Order: sequence, then C-alpha cells, then structure tokens
Amino acid sequence: MKNKVIILVALALMTNFGAFAQNSATTSLKLGYTNLEQILGLLPDAKRIESELQTYEKQLKAQMDSKVAEFEKKYKDYEAGKNLMADPVRLDKEKELTGLQTSIREFEETAQSSLQKKQVALLEPVIAKIQKSIEKVAAANGYSYILSTHADYAGSAIILYVRSKEDDITNLVLKDLGVTPPVANPAGTTTTTTPTGTK
Repeated sequence: MKNKVIILVALALMTNFGAFAQNSATTSLKLGYTNLEQILGLLPDAKRIESELQTYEKQLKAQMDSKVAEFEKKYKDYEAGKNLMADPVRLDKEKELTGLQTSIREFEETAQSSLQKKQVALLEPVIAKIQKSIEKVAAANGYSYILSTHADYAGSAIILYVRSKEDDITNLVLKDLGVTPPVANPAGTTTTTTPTGTK
C-alpha cells in the first residue's frame, strides 16, 4: 500500500507545480525537498488507514471465500450425482454452477474496485493535510519549489543528489503535523520515534 500512497500524494503535490513555476519567474528561486514516504510512515493517520483497509480487505476476502466454498460444494454434489440426474435437472444444475462462477468473477472485480475507492477516500484528507503543511512550511521558509525524493511511478527518486541537507523540509513538515521527527544517531542513520499525534 505504501507505494500507492506515495504515488497518490506525489500526484496531488505535483498538480500545484505549474502554478509555482509561473510565480517564481519574477522572484529568486529557492528549492527544497521532502521525503513523503517518511512523512506518511510516521503519521498516525496512515497507520489508521492501513488498519481500516486491512479490515475491509478481510471482510471482502471472507465474502469471496464464502462464495467459492458454496460453488465448490455445489460442484462436488453435481459431480457425484450427475449420472443419476434427469436431463432437465442436470442442465439446471449446470446453469446454476455457471451463474455462480460468473458471480464470483464479478464479485472479485467489484471488490478490487471497491478497495481502491475506499483507499482513495481515506487518503484524501491525509493528502490534503500534508499538502497544506508543505505549503505552510515552504512559505514560511521562502521556498519557491518543494520536490519529493519519492514521487515517480517506478519508485525512483526525483532528486538524485543533494549538496546540503539544509533544504530538506521533512522534519519541519512533520513538526507542523504534530509528529516528532526521528532522531539521527552518530552513524548517520535515523531512529524512528513514536508519533505524538496529528493536527
């Protein structure tokens, strides 16, 4: 789910990129960047959404399993007694089995679509919150553009080299969202801290 979340957030953030470009023509350019994956990974909202989606997916799977079990039982009964059935009864059973197969395929497609729609609906408020926070932090610190280190469909970073970490606004955005940023240890890696809450 993480990759889908990152893609959705990246798309939402990049829609405003053109507007920023027009405004920056008359002002000096200051570029910043942020790690959307890190922000999403630390937000309590994202953990709640993940949990809700897992619950919803389990419900859909239970329904699917029930339909498959019903089909398998009826097919087994049909196979066991088809030689003893009168033609009209056998044809009726075959029609019923075909209908159940179609129902299973349709349910599978509908369930997948329903899960995606639920994911989008749950993510929209979080995406809006992150966007608002990035805009607030960028404006307060005089940035013209904020790029993402995780924004494309292939999962490759847009930013491949950064001279200085001064323009990484990830921790500022996390603080604005009410989340304690991870602490960097002497080896240069980060230790994740427990989120303190959201705004």
